[in-house]
Amino acid sequence: MDKLKQMESFVSVATRGSLTAAANAEGVAPAIMGRRLDALEERLGVKLLMRTTRRITLTHEGSAFLEDCQRVLADVANAEASVSAGGVKASGHLRITAPAGFGRRHVAPLVPAFRELHPEVTISLNLSDRVIDLAGEGFDCAVRVGDLPDSSLVSVRLADNRRLCVATPAYLQRAGVPRHPAELSRFDCLTLSSDASQTRGWAFRLPKDDGFEVVHMKPGGPLDCSDGQVLHDWCLAGYGIAWRSTWEVEAEIAEGRLVSVLEGFAAAPNGIYAVFPQRKHLPLRVRLWIDFLKHNYGQAGFWQAS
Repeated sequence: MDKLKQMESFVSVATRGSLTAAANAEGVAPAIMGRRLDALEERLGVKLLMRTTRRITLTHEGSAFLEDCQRVLADVANAEASVSAGGVKASGHLRITAPAGFGRRHVAPLVPAFRELHPEVTISLNLSDRVIDLAGEGFDCAVRVGDLPDSSLVSVRLADNRRLCVATPAYLQRAGVPRHPAELSRFDCLTLSSDASQTRGWAFRLPKDDGFEVVHMKPGGPLDCSDGQVLHDWCLAGYGIAWRSTWEVEAEIAEGRLVSVLEGFAAAPNGIYAVFPQRKHLPLRVRLWIDFLKHNYGQAGFWQAS
């Protein structure tokens, strides 16, 4: 019996929760679906489904095998679509992840638009500041901001990201404007608390001999928080100077709600990346998603309008 047909039948039964529903969808008798599942389980030597007269549930092995089957079947469909007369057509399930703050602003709004272009793709978006093991947890692609650690992941640079010191015009009018990073000690600096992930402090590019060096400073202030969004809100409320990413503040700078200071000392930009596990053949849906991100992030005015 064809292995792909067994896998297709297993996925159909598992996702519909019923032999009868899966058989009706394929136009065959439920007994035929049952024989395919029996043959699949016998070939693999494991129980994939627990079947009773009232319901069907996946075993632990069945849950893991379901994800693999869905991925394999989607890859087969993509391979056929890419060489068929109908042109490129992505399908299957896309699992993506991104940092919480960045993802809410710059990934989540693009997901429905991507699916409108590729209606046969279903998408799960995970927003978490935890560094997720993509291969181990079954994710297709992650968006990550900042320097990437050495790893087995493949990365595609989507855009540049800089860190800037920003404050409201009202705060700067009241407190003055710093002219050098060393002057920050005289200002109310809104910083991440010591238990947050950012431990090296604010980075500045300072002159040294015949060149420059990147110096990390830890300015103090009356307010700190472990959540970057709270610091952003405090900054917009006029409570002090914050060191934020351009993806967070470009819109407010463009609107005049925030002003960038010490730009002449800003460190070189890092990147915004799409990363994915090393694979010989990247699924079409993942390739199209990465291209979609890169296209949108490269549009003039995207960051100011987000």
